[in-house]
Amino acid sequence: MRPLLRPNLTLLIVLATIGLGACSALPAPSSAAPATADLGGPSPAGSAAPIAVLGTENFYADLLGQIGGARVSATSLLNDPNADPHAFESSPQDAALVADARLVIVNGLGYDAFMDKLLGASPSSNRIVISVQQLLGLADGSNAHIWYDPATMPAVAAAVTTALDGIEPANAFYFDARKALYLASLQPVATKIAAMKTQFGGVPVAFTEPVAGYLAGAIGLRDMTPEGFEKSIEDGTDPAPADVAAESDLLTGKQVKALLYNSQVTSPITNRMHDLAVANGIPVVGVAETIPAAYSDYVSWQLGQLDQLEQALGTGG
Repeated sequence: MRPLLRPNLTLLIVLATIGLGACSALPAPSSAAPATADLGGPSPAGSAAPIAVLGTENFYADLLGQIGGARVSATSLLNDPNADPHAFESSPQDAALVADARLVIVNGLGYDAFMDKLLGASPSSNRIVISVQQLLGLADGSNAHIWYDPATMPAVAAAVTTALDGIEPANAFYFDARKALYLASLQPVATKIAAMKTQFGGVPVAFTEPVAGYLAGAIGLRDMTPEGFEKSIEDGTDPAPADVAAESDLLTGKQVKALLYNSQVTSPITNRMHDLAVANGIPVVGVAETIPAAYSDYVSWQLGQLDQLEQALGTGG
């Protein structure tokens, strides 16, 4: 990850789930979170005030809202699809949201290391913090964009349900039922990935950086990008000239079927690769790091991106 984000998270674990081109949504306030879809299921018991919960990234806030339903008030800090998440600077409002939250999800792997300071500023023995990195047992240095791995959200859903059951035992039946409904809502994503793997497994693609690397791996796509190029872009440094040349050759030589392009974090070099792909008839699939405003939740976002990737792979190269 970029140097700003390298500090490790040492947080409490509770064990227990690519828009085309740049996004055009207007910036959202830092406390915004996606609207929670109506999953159905039973009604909760009691009428106490909702539990304050926070997902550092808006896709985790979406999950919290889906599992917690009417019993939670979910917020997020990273949710602007037009902003570089690596340049996030917290505000007093953000600090207050963290201080009030009974349950917090952090991504880990250095992606949201600023949460160390926010959590440390308001320590609470009453707060549960789920580090997804630790939940999944991932080593430092792993690709931080773990929400693109189809196995991530089911694991987080289980951890969140266990946490909410402990916070409000009287509504354990409610949270457990909503977890089952949430997991069922993820099935169309798994089905789409399986179908695309059958059709496109082994197809060569290029990245500007591995934002959707886990997703591409699940589909079985072959990443042709020089490792040094991807790592340099991800770390926010200039790639070696040889790596830039090799990446350019993939596009000018039409050796790949699509370019997966981080439309949320760009640079002159990634813009150059974008333009080279377009000039050579290689479809560019824009991938974001937060749920864009055009999508109502994580599932619709993932399905929309998969549809666009499928279209690109079917026509590109």
